[in-house]
Amino acid sequence: MDLSIDPLDLDVVEWADAVAFSVPMHTAMRLARTACSEIRARRPDAAVCFYGLYAGLDGAMGTTPLADSAIAGEYEPGLLQWVDALGPAGALRRAHRGDHAFVSLGRGRFGLPARDLLPGLDRYARLAAAGDLRLVGYVEASHGCAHRCRHCPVPVVYDGRTRLVGVDAVLADVAQLVDMGARHLTFGDADFLNGPHHARRVVDAVHGAFPSLTFDVTAKVEHVLRHRELWRGLAAAGCVFVVSAFESASDAILALLDKGHRVADEVEAVGVLRAAGIEPRPSLLPFTPWSTAGDVLDLLDLVARCDLIGNVDPVQFAIRLLVPPGSLLLSCGALTGRVGRYDDEHLGWTWSAPDPRLDRLHDDLTAIAARAGAEEWSPAHAYDEVRAHAVAAFGPDARRRRTPPCPDPRLRSGLGPEERPRLTESWFCCAEPNDAQVVTVRAGPAAPVGGC
Repeated sequence: MDLSIDPLDLDVVEWADAVAFSVPMHTAMRLARTACSEIRARRPDAAVCFYGLYAGLDGAMGTTPLADSAIAGEYEPGLLQWVDALGPAGALRRAHRGDHAFVSLGRGRFGLPARDLLPGLDRYARLAAAGDLRLVGYVEASHGCAHRCRHCPVPVVYDGRTRLVGVDAVLADVAQLVDMGARHLTFGDADFLNGPHHARRVVDAVHGAFPSLTFDVTAKVEHVLRHRELWRGLAAAGCVFVVSAFESASDAILALLDKGHRVADEVEAVGVLRAAGIEPRPSLLPFTPWSTAGDVLDLLDLVARCDLIGNVDPVQFAIRLLVPPGSLLLSCGALTGRVGRYDDEHLGWTWSAPDPRLDRLHDDLTAIAARAGAEEWSPAHAYDEVRAHAVAAFGPDARRRRTPPCPDPRLRSGLGPEERPRLTESWFCCAEPNDAQVVTVRAGPAAPVGGC
């Protein structure tokens, strides 16, 4: 059952002795805990497991866990062991209470996912590019990340380590996705270029077997620049866009996050990718405990100056820093004196902006992002609304700013804002779930599923 596209149907789990929830991102964990409570009310004796990157947040900071077991990292071996131990439900729950949460990283073999158990690809996001819509499949060529960006949840679990998925395993998974109708692939690796030689081998194998497939990857700004010689080859093999964590237009904030790049590098990365015929799609983090009004306006200026208005989904303008248990920002001292209490519902430490106008603007931009998705606003309309609200929030100094042009031809896209490749689902791993998503995981009559 995929609760991202179907409402929770408790009748489906009525027979189950055990229920496991995949929680690869913050939104998923928030929704899974709500669904878990609903299932517990119906089946109090069922054994429950959370598995995935965010699983360890269940029962964090001494709070009462909802699940009997939580497995983070390379969860498949542990999850199979949990299922294999299945006996009477009550016995299973008692057996695992003493070992509630653990991280597993010791895996070397990767099996073929049972894609036929999920809804068809036509229920999921599509690639939109120049008027064409393509069914999309999701694969990973590696797990973990070699870097330790302080705001990222991956190093909390993987601690700078990676696990490479064999080329044959990736290719077999791609083959079954193509059989299901996929014409585009999203490589969901935290950073596709953690192992650049492995990445190139994977791309060569996939392109050799399926030359008409297009794909997208995620890569750090510093990797875009360090491996600039790769991009023309990746473009020739079908890469149409790259998600890259720009995050901020403040060098000071980038240093606090330990991003490994500066604002000037972001601008250079745009030019490198566009010279190869690949569109950048930056992820942003406008709202942090250190952000000022000027930082937010500088980020909006950067988007315009680099001709990225057509490349940024509206939700990116509303992303607010999450501070979950174990965050490297806590251990490095960057948040000393800036966080409040731990909020178990939202799975993180609370904080308020030093400028209260920023907290109010965040609420406004969150609402704009929801409307933009529901009403299918154009990228330019969404950007104009975001900028207008920011200018209104920050007063006369902001009103004196004008949206900057893109003067450097090396930064300009050869595609119109509406033609640039993107996925039709624009949610983001660090976004909070919206009201429509929460409705789908509560028991009761089926409700329409809101788009993200």
